[in-house]
Amino acid sequence: MEYAEIGIIGGSGFYELEGLEGAHAVQLRTPFGAPSEKLMLGKLHGRSVAFLSRHGHGHRLNPSEVNYRANLFAMKKLKVEHLISITAVGSLKEELKPGELVIPDQYVDQTFKREKTFFADGIVAHVALADPTCPVLGRLAYRLSREAGLVAHLGGTYCNMEGPQFSSRAESLANRQMGHALIGMTQALEAKLARELEMCFLPLAFVTDYDCWHQSEESVSVEMVIANLNKGMARIQQLLPGIIRELPRQRDACACASALAASIITAPIMIPERTYKKLELIIGKYIQSRI
Repeated sequence: MEYAEIGIIGGSGFYELEGLEGAHAVQLRTPFGAPSEKLMLGKLHGRSVAFLSRHGHGHRLNPSEVNYRANLFAMKKLKVEHLISITAVGSLKEELKPGELVIPDQYVDQTFKREKTFFADGIVAHVALADPTCPVLGRLAYRLSREAGLVAHLGGTYCNMEGPQFSSRAESLANRQMGHALIGMTQALEAKLARELEMCFLPLAFVTDYDCWHQSEESVSVEMVIANLNKGMARIQQLLPGIIRELPRQRDACACASALAASIITAPIMIPERTYKKLELIIGKYIQSRI
């Protein structure tokens, strides 16, 4: 079985990873169905990397159709410990301008059509999500972004709407009044599932527009998003090698790697055998036997 220590999920406009040495595709099966696309494996700066296009090649899947559980479980099968999530967002704050990078540290999940946990069918776990992103990776990415000359912001709340429609002006204004910094359609669920998988989660959110609250700016459109996105993705492609090169090889400065240690509350003997087998990759280090 192949492995990758670093996983990268690319969103709108980010469908392939440049500079991946020995790149080859692998099709993985998971107990939760098929990932969005084949995963590309290879090496970058000597580190093993797996890349996945969130929406599939040609952008075939809308945000509600993405199988987030399969995507992240496939990364877990490859032994990924650091997960980098790249996404396009709208800004809800004047100071977060189109063309800038934000590394959010909080999420408000407004979605209602998606499966949001691996723990069901006879097993319950409640992971702590007060701080849903890895602070060590966030600080690292912020430093490298500034050193690369990018305008970057560390922290802020990402509001995850269901989509696929953009916000109404009333929704945009309401989210802005709530103090949210960004509006998007994908990343909150990845943060939740990454925590259940005990991965260090690093979000990179590229601002493409001001949503539609900003009266002096043109309302958001696909054409606007794509035009700004094409500019920003080139910058992130330049930034990623530095992040990958400096990602810590040991995870002893954060609690991400032990998120499940006190989170599974179901008595082992009560876990159905089928469910245990499905989740053994996740829970096996804590529950070696159902008896």
